[in-house]
Amino acid sequence: MTKKSVAIISVLLLSGTAALADSWVDSFKSLDTDGSGRISRTEWEAGWQKLNIEPVPTFTAMDADVNNGIDEDEWVAASKMVKAFPVSCKSANSSWCEKQY
Repeated sequence: MTKKSVAIISVLLLSGTAALADSWVDSFKSLDTDGSGRISRTEWEAGWQKLNIEPVPTFTAMDADVNNGIDEDEWVAASKMVKAFPVSCKSANSSWCEKQY
């Protein structure tokens, strides 16, 4: 497992379920095209390009319970991961980040 994957998974596991920013709530709703309350892999693959976030987390990294769907709690964790990623890159002492912020 790469250092990047370990870091992403660690952030997901350590994240709580705080309130989402409006843009993340809107993004969740726009990706959940069938209104099921979860984003399926198919919905993710069809719509992730519309998101204006950097870095874009992988579906697998967000699907913490490995049920092939991203629920709102996993989406909250993903939002924290995206916000924490640039901070982690700045403090990294190796080149595991693809882009230096």
